[in-house]
Amino acid sequence: MNTKPDVPEKVSRRDFLKTGWVTLGGLALIESGAVIFGYLQPQSSAGEFGGVITAGAVDDFPPGSVTHISAGRFYLSRLADGGFLAIHQRCTHLGCSVPWEQAEEKFVCPCHSSQFDAVGEVLSPPAPRSLDLFMVTISDGMVQVDTGSVLSRDRFAPEQVVYP
Repeated sequence: MNTKPDVPEKVSRRDFLKTGWVTLGGLALIESGAVIFGYLQPQSSAGEFGGVITAGAVDDFPPGSVTHISAGRFYLSRLADGGFLAIHQRCTHLGCSVPWEQAEEKFVCPCHSSQFDAVGEVLSPPAPRSLDLFMVTISDGMVQVDTGSVLSRDRFAPEQVVYP
């Protein structure tokens, strides 16, 4: 008969570190998977990029103005004749965010100096084509923009403008 009390085995330093590293690696893998899964999920909620965004009332945008709508990642350009264009803020050259320079009255890409006018038409390359658009609808005096799909174009055409 063994009268020796049960004594727990000692865990070696090597086994302890190996278990710790495997646990940390597993947690990092799970977290990375969750981030990637969240990134790949479409954002189609109203008011968020990838869905329909209400930019505001028609009267909130004076003719000849360009307004940045940051939640939608676009500029709402109200032309002098009262029409609207929702211009994507991504440059068609390499995808940089293109800001509107109010003093110069044009979009100027900070990456490679492409320049675009208020309708997104290329003024100065290397951008190969006009800035992309989003579909604009006007309902009950409110300007709504569908950021769910980008409308690619080569040049500006008058039929791209939406009138109230």
